[in-house]
Amino acid sequence: MGLIGWLAAFILFIAIEIPTMALTTIWFAGGALAGLVLYLLGAPMELQLGAFVVISFALLALTRPMALRYINQKTKKTNVESLIGRQARITEQVDNQEGTGTAVLDGAEWTARSAEDNLTIAPKTLVWVKEIRGVKLIVLPVAQNQTDGITKQ
Repeated sequence: MGLIGWLAAFILFIAIEIPTMALTTIWFAGGALAGLVLYLLGAPMELQLGAFVVISFALLALTRPMALRYINQKTKKTNVESLIGRQARITEQVDNQEGTGTAVLDGAEWTARSAEDNLTIAPKTLVWVKEIRGVKLIVLPVAQNQTDGITKQ
């Protein structure tokens, strides 16, 4: 690959990493640097390429999880993730057997399904969002022991 090849690979990996900051190509830049050092020491091409692969993947496997933990500390949840655990109001009866149910959360209407298949939830019942599957809120009543508006089938 030669001096120019290793330098080009190193610069290319760094150039890709700078705008993305996704911690994906920086590890390969380290491997290219290892290949460059071995080239300068006169090592055969097979050893240079082997070092590139081994060093790149070792850096990726050993340091990426730790780097993500410290670098992305201020990452905010997406809009959907932030809805989990929040309360919504049922606007159309939730019945998993019939495939019906809607709820309003933050002014937006969502398809709603009960977290328990045998649980029917009446309109105007206050529920909390247990999870989100695709575009459906998976909900449970706020007071699981309340009987107003809830029927078990």
